[in-house]
Amino acid sequence: MVKPENFLPEDYRPAEDEPFMNDRQLEYFRRKLIAWKNELLEQSAETLEGLAESARNVPDIADRASEETDRALELRTRDRQRKLVSKIDAALRRIDNGEYGYCEMTGEPISLKRLDARPIATMTLEAQERHERRERVHRDD
Repeated sequence: MVKPENFLPEDYRPAEDEPFMNDRQLEYFRRKLIAWKNELLEQSAETLEGLAESARNVPDIADRASEETDRALELRTRDRQRKLVSKIDAALRRIDNGEYGYCEMTGEPISLKRLDARPIATMTLEAQERHERRERVHRDD
């Protein structure tokens, strides 16, 4: 049997006029995060296959340098994806814990537009901007 919160019309989008982080919204974001994670994991698998195929000995030094540069870029991209998967997993845990959608700094709801654009967001836009300004100031010290 399908739970009511697990049934979402395909065209469902969270709306401001419904209760914040109700079961339908949580299910919407859970599905969005899982789809994103699966896409990243598929890309990672493709990257690994590509790296395994390109791990051959190239005699020309210019070709070898070019291939090494490509490998380094692929590995950096894969590392970014790994960190992103970790953030997605943390967002899924916040959904399970009932903390998803609320700013970790202020406790205020994060706007639905922000969450739809960046479902791993942990802060409201205002709190994020304050955080980044403080980071810049301390980095310049």
